[in-house]
Amino acid sequence: MAETGRALPRPAGETPMVTSCDRRIAVKCLRLPTADRPISRVTLDLGPGRGSTPGTWAALTAEEARELARRLLAQAALAEREATMASGALPSAPSPGLSPASPGLPSL
Repeated sequence: MAETGRALPRPAGETPMVTSCDRRIAVKCLRLPTADRPISRVTLDLGPGRGSTPGTWAALTAEEARELARRLLAQAALAEREATMASGALPSAPSPGLSPASPGLPSL
């Protein structure tokens, strides 16, 4: 009988993240056995929020997961700067390598 895909264990103590709108986000590594070599993907499972329909998920290659992380970090830095400027405080220095003007970084 063929083995089906299975989630690899998460790092110790890693539980799904719960957002401020009560949406659960789980990040896992999924291993899919194939005849010639196994395929591994990083999965992002967006669970349902309060009173919403079921969530969705994505399976990313390691390269895609790193690109998504880079884009999320860049957008987080922009959001922090906007919040800092709106509060009248001095903006902090941007994180190295996370310039909002990075090539290929779309506005989200």
